[in-house]
Amino acid sequence: MDETEFWELVDDAREAAEGDPEEQADLLVDRLAQLDPDSVLDFARHFESRYNRAYRWDLWGAAWVLLDGASDDAFDFFRCWLIGQGREVFEGAVHDPDALAGLLGEFDEEIDGDGEELGYAADEAYEQLTGVVAPDLAIAPPPPEPEGTPLDFENEGLLAERYPRLWERFRG
Repeated sequence: MDETEFWELVDDAREAAEGDPEEQADLLVDRLAQLDPDSVLDFARHFESRYNRAYRWDLWGAAWVLLDGASDDAFDFFRCWLIGQGREVFEGAVHDPDALAGLLGEFDEEIDGDGEELGYAADEAYEQLTGVVAPDLAIAPPPPEPEGTPLDFENEGLLAERYPRLWERFRG
């Protein structure tokens, strides 16, 4: 599975789920379970590498603004959700987290920003196909600390300055 096929699966499931991340995860499991186990592992590698790539302080700050706070776990689930938003949103956010203000359409605080189940879709599909737990993906783990310079998330003035478009749209 190449990168284009990975993003097509993500996009197709999101569109069919009408943006609901839990429904998107269920649809991804169903679609992945129609592939061969090696393709499912390829999907998992693509997902995991993007998940690790998004382990950045500046993205955590953007998640903090969007979600009005983001614990370690909430940021993990946010990164899964961000991947689930598709290539354009993901790449745009990694390049410029404040750009999420313009990249995101409707944002429902009840369901958006939490894609925990998306992170398990490939594992569930692999188990359905093979009856065993997915093997190690042989991908380097993320560093112990996010990339970049730590931010003081409790300093609202700093967050408003660092993420002016996000702050205006979601907190202003």
